[in-house]
Amino acid sequence: MSITTHGKDSVSEKIVTLSEPESEEQFHHAVTFPEGGLRAWTVVLGVWILQFCTFGYTNAYGVYNDFYVREYLKEKYSSSQISWIGSVQLLVVLSAGLFTGRAFDTGYFYHLVIGGSVLFVFCLFMLSLSRPEHYYQVFFTQGLGLGAAIGITYIPGLGVIAHYFQRRRALALGIAASGSAVGGALHPIMLNSWFHGSVGFHQGVRASATLNLGLLVIALLLMRTRLPPSSSKSGSTIINIRAFSRDPPYVITVVGTILMLAGLYFPIFFLQLNAVMNGIDSSLAFYTIAILNGASVVGRVVPNLFVQRFGIFNVVIPCAAACAILVFSTLAVKTVVGTLTFTVLYGFFSGAYVGIFAPMVASLAKDDGEIGARLGICFTFTGLGGLVGTPIAGALLSKSFIWWRPSLFAGMCVTCGTLSFCLTKFLISRRNQVQR
Repeated sequence: MSITTHGKDSVSEKIVTLSEPESEEQFHHAVTFPEGGLRAWTVVLGVWILQFCTFGYTNAYGVYNDFYVREYLKEKYSSSQISWIGSVQLLVVLSAGLFTGRAFDTGYFYHLVIGGSVLFVFCLFMLSLSRPEHYYQVFFTQGLGLGAAIGITYIPGLGVIAHYFQRRRALALGIAASGSAVGGALHPIMLNSWFHGSVGFHQGVRASATLNLGLLVIALLLMRTRLPPSSSKSGSTIINIRAFSRDPPYVITVVGTILMLAGLYFPIFFLQLNAVMNGIDSSLAFYTIAILNGASVVGRVVPNLFVQRFGIFNVVIPCAAACAILVFSTLAVKTVVGTLTFTVLYGFFSGAYVGIFAPMVASLAKDDGEIGARLGICFTFTGLGGLVGTPIAGALLSKSFIWWRPSLFAGMCVTCGTLSFCLTKFLISRRNQVQR
């Protein structure tokens, strides 16, 4: 089975799949789910902590990006080159699901979460030993190392919740996934305080590594599998790609997600830097990423309440369109009030898109048995948008900080992604009419 979701709707409840649909009915007859209880909720708590430490750390990259651009790597490297660190990290995080989902299905849960947690802490300590202007040290430890560690733990962490919940699975998954948004709000506050205070960068990274080490140990002690490994064998990735490539709504949606991610993270990665360059006091600028991720927590919950009533594309399209408008509006964000307003709104709507993203892709599956494969393939290709988007934006920004160029690029990417979802909705509606 493969689990990947951020939403709380009817589609989310489908995202527990066996590789062969024929065996799923037998599985549900043979297995009952606690749907709660001390053991089940302690597992949810463990996954919440895991998400807080790992995936939540990716949302704090804006703090590192600001520090690298203005201080740590500024003499030898451009904003575009530095942006590759965060974009490669995002690509590795998303692409790892193509392999970790299958490994989780076959019984390697503990290998994945323990190995990923050890790698995560190790890479943070290695980052604390890096030297200024030594780009390759930061790239390998933070871009590749942390990205791999986070990607290894992401799907297995959420997947173990399906061992305890079926009817209440959407609720449990939503609670667990919210840990990443809370982590994205709290990690930047701590990192900014350490980097720009008496602690400094290297000791600050070590303090962060030590904190996450303690939390990850607690998470590992709380998480336990319950069901036996799946014995069914799924089709190869190449076969799945060939089959899904003949489904126009799915292909267009994948293209839309690539375009969305190419522009969606530009404001997130450059928000703090933009605030500082606009002369906003650092005591406020250093909290912008935390405020954005705090608003993202709300955005990941509220729009999902309307999915079942209005339809998933009728919810995701307005949220994506709002993101596009807000990306273009970064050019007008100059004041404290404007920065705070933008931060809250963008945090809400970008969080809404991230929360609905996985259920949206899953809704295109023809049966439960292919949901995991569709998600894994889409995640991998979507990571390409994150890989190239922010470096292109950084190159357009240049050392002269010409903000209109990356804002225009990112805004056009998000706009085209939104139009792709509109086309997908049109094709699905037409196909449903033909079937009726």
